[in-house]
Amino acid sequence: MISIVKKKPLKILNLGAGGFIGSHLTTRLLAEGHQVTGVDINGDKLDTLAAHHRFTYLGRDIRDAEGELAELIAASDLVVDLIAHANPSLYVSRPLDVFHLNFSENLKIAETCVRQGKRLIQFSSCEVYGKTVASIVPGLLANPDDPDLALFAEESTPFILGPVNRHRWIYSCAKQLLERVLHAYGLAGELIYTIIRPFNFIGPRIDYLPREGEGVPRVFSHFMGALLHGGPMRLVNGGRQRRCYTYIDDAVDCLLRIVDNPGGVCDRQIFNIGSPANEISIKGLALLMQELYVEQFGGDPFALPPLLEVSGEEFYGDGYDDSDRRIPDISKAEHLLNWRPRFDLRRTVADSMRYYVEQARQR
Repeated sequence: MISIVKKKPLKILNLGAGGFIGSHLTTRLLAEGHQVTGVDINGDKLDTLAAHHRFTYLGRDIRDAEGELAELIAASDLVVDLIAHANPSLYVSRPLDVFHLNFSENLKIAETCVRQGKRLIQFSSCEVYGKTVASIVPGLLANPDDPDLALFAEESTPFILGPVNRHRWIYSCAKQLLERVLHAYGLAGELIYTIIRPFNFIGPRIDYLPREGEGVPRVFSHFMGALLHGGPMRLVNGGRQRRCYTYIDDAVDCLLRIVDNPGGVCDRQIFNIGSPANEISIKGLALLMQELYVEQFGGDPFALPPLLEVSGEEFYGDGYDDSDRRIPDISKAEHLLNWRPRFDLRRTVADSMRYYVEQARQR
């Protein structure tokens, strides 16, 4: 049985530090006084931290640095693992790569933490929940639009995924399987872990912004690219899917409480992090972003990109499927961490947009 009690400041190994969540988390960890070693294949989002005396960046692909990674874990008090392929287009186009990175490589990190007795914060995904019961048997429900049917709780909600030939679910399955292995190590008394299930974080630096004809980023970035560079705002399957958008500052506030782990309340726990009040359909998000672009950023109301409905197969490729609705039950984070999100939907979207508008105007 292992017991890990550490006080600030911690030596933290942040794997995936150069990504959207990782870069914001690294900034705040340093502000809290921690010493951070960040590992990622690209450190552009960390440029402003390069000279910080408590930050070390290592440009590495973890698949090629297993020995060095073991040494870094040994030298750390806490490992934060954000490494993942987390883009729906990749789930369809490169399912094997998604599985091997999201499960196989992350399992190596977890098992190194087991061998060395290190605490692990493992990022999973709200994708593990899959679809709602309402989407499977709507005709059997008195009110299939009842939001309680889409409220996902860490300890009680079953996972409902699509068939194997809808291979976009390989991401969800890989994340779920990793969670189950961590849980098993915890049952054996061999690992202190916390699992994070993020619900649609957005904010500055979330993604690249494509120009017309380039790439397939996540939906916020696709819509932002259309507003700034032209081209239609494509609505996959009509944009009927609903999501709860969470501002990155709210998310990191919760993550810092998990890092602090007062009284060990986060040991061997799973936490949803999200903003249940910020639910909106994907079509509704497109319309809101158009509205805010005109109201707050001086966009021309007569030159807004059109909304264009496309099928999931047309946008992502064969094997695509989706979750209809995802609402986080955050009662555990409220109770154990005294955390609640502060940013409402309009401010979440507007503040996320502002970064990209300002970047575009500086070019």
